[in-house]
Formats: sequence, structure tokens, C-alpha cells
Amino acid sequence: TMGLNKILAVSKTQDWEVVIGLETHIEVLSNSKIFSGASADYNPTVAPNTQACMVDVAMPGMLPVLNKHCVEQAIKFGLGINAEISRHSRFARKQYFYPDLPQGYQISQPANEPPVVGRGWVEILGDDGNPKKIFIERAHMEQDAAKNKHDMHPTKTFVDYNRTGVMLLEIVTFLDTKNPENNSYITSPDEAERYLRQIREIARALGVSKANMEEGSMRADVNVSVRPVGSKTFGTRTETKNMVSFKFIKTAIEYEARRQVEILENGGTVSQDTMRFNQGDGTTSVQRSKEDALDYRYFPDPDLLELEITDEEIERIRKTMPELPTATRARYINEYGLSEYDATRLTETVDISHWFD
Repeated sequence: TMGLNKILAVSKTQDWEVVIGLETHIEVLSNSKIFSGASADYNPTVAPNTQACMVDVAMPGMLPVLNKHCVEQAIKFGLGINAEISRHSRFARKQYFYPDLPQGYQISQPANEPPVVGRGWVEILGDDGNPKKIFIERAHMEQDAAKNKHDMHPTKTFVDYNRTGVMLLEIVTFLDTKNPENNSYITSPDEAERYLRQIREIARALGVSKANMEEGSMRADVNVSVRPVGSKTFGTRTETKNMVSFKFIKTAIEYEARRQVEILENGGTVSQDTMRFNQGDGTTSVQRSKEDALDYRYFPDPDLLELEITDEEIERIRKTMPELPTATRARYINEYGLSEYDATRLTETVDISHWFD
């Protein structure tokens, strides 16, 4: 692709391969938040801090209670991405300290244990024109943070807690470190966009999320590394956080891959950093050193019961699922003789395909 050619063009001595991992967050649709009864409705016209209750802002003595509908939405999405559903999982406290996190920790599912949604996959069109499976390692439930507003005062930051506690589903692509020659990962900016559009399409079709990047209900952390073509080991990755535009995601991948190739070809080493994307000039810059799972000091949340899911519950949810757009497109092409272009247009939204049917 053009983006990949731009990346490889900086090479002086050899061909390089780009390896891309995506951690995609989608806000789950529910009437109330994952651990409280406060409204989870997205409404940008609502006054700040009017959709946050005492549980959300961590007043003393407040206890979380798990929202069953949120769990069902996670299971539904897991079935939509052909994933294993864990019969047993739990919640943990992930320790880090920001003004937008009133508890001083985030309730999530631990990184070293099975989450509610395990290994799965989605199929995209690879850059070679053939279908390509992109494997997903996990999709875990967690609570969203608040929103910091840095542009309302010259010296102060304001915090709006309305979105605090809305359920997030974090979807993490799988990198087979034991078999690095397995080409089941994303290898270009275009493939990254196709994968994200597929995740968005599934989430919307199932009614799990609006998945609108412009309103922040879908965002991605982009991991990029490079390695010489034919290498049997992966390079050191960097992570660019909270990307909310397909265009910016592709630009960030191209720039970061070129930056890493130039460092390596000049004899340097890439450090595992968290990067910031600068929208003005399309560059990335170091924000902080990357944390590992150990840095978050996960431990089981003592206020929440372990989550047990039965086979009967999974089958009940499976029976409520609609036909996914990929299957609908295949049906339109095979049964009605439509072109791929027409079938794609008619499945852009569930409403359009329902109208056509």
C-alpha cells in the first residue's frame, strides 16, 4: 500500500516489516453504568457532573454493584468475534493515579487471568487481496474514567465525571510470540483501518456500542514495532494512546514505523515508550516510559463477587443475536446476485439492511 511504501522507502540497507497491535476501547450501551445506577446515556449537552453519583466519585463507604446487562453485552460481543467465553472470571483493582480517576484505581479484569471474553478472531481483507484472520487475545470489562478539560482556565484543569463508570470493553489483538512467523497480525496502516472498521461494524450490528470515534465511544491505543523481513523475533514496541480517528491512526503508524526504522538503521535502539500523537504535524513524541502489568499492582476487588457464567446463559444470549453484516453481505451476493459494492452499501447500517430485506 502507499502507506507501507512510504515506511519502507526510508530503509538504506534492507526491507523492514511493520507489526501492529491494537487495544480498542468501546463504550458499551446500557441504561446505567457498570457498577452504579447513574445514567450511562451519552449527551454532550448535559451539565458536567450531573450524571455521576456518589459511587462514581468514590465517596467513603460507597460499594460497586455489577450491572448484569453489561455482562450480557460483553458476552454478545464475544460471540460476534468468534471468541471463547470464560465461565469463570473476576474483577481487580488496577492502580494508577490521575485526576480523572477518583478512586485512585480502575476496576478492570486482571491482565494475567482469563477475562469474560477470551481468544477470538475477525476476518478482514489483507493487503494482498485475500481474506485474512486477525486474532484477538481478549476483551475485558472495565470502567471508563472521567474527562479532563484543559482549555477552560489558563492555570487550572477541570474534571467532568459524567462518563466515569460507563462500561468499557477493551479488545486486544493477539501477537503469537511463541510463533513469530505466524502472519495473523496487522502489518499495514490500511489493514489497521479495516480491522477497526470490522470491530465497529460488529459492535453496532449487535447493539453493543455506538462505536463513534467522534464522541469518544470508540478509541484505540496503537502499538507499533518494526523488524527486518524474515526475522524470527519481534522488535521493541511503542504505544500511542487514545487515538480517535482512522486518519490519525494511519498517520501515527506510518510516522512511528519510519521513526523506528531510522533509529535502527543509524545504530540506535528503540525504547518501549508511551507516545503522544501531535495532530498539527502528524508526528509522535515520547509521553512517558511504558508501564507493564506489574506496575499496576493488580489485586482482586474485595467488594465484587467472582463472575460465574453458565452454558445456558451463553446459549440464551446467542439466540438473541441478529445476522452480522458479513453474513448479510454474503447472503445478498449469493442469493440475490448483488455486486459486492451494492451488498456493502446495503449493509453499512442495520437499519438499511432491514429496510432492504
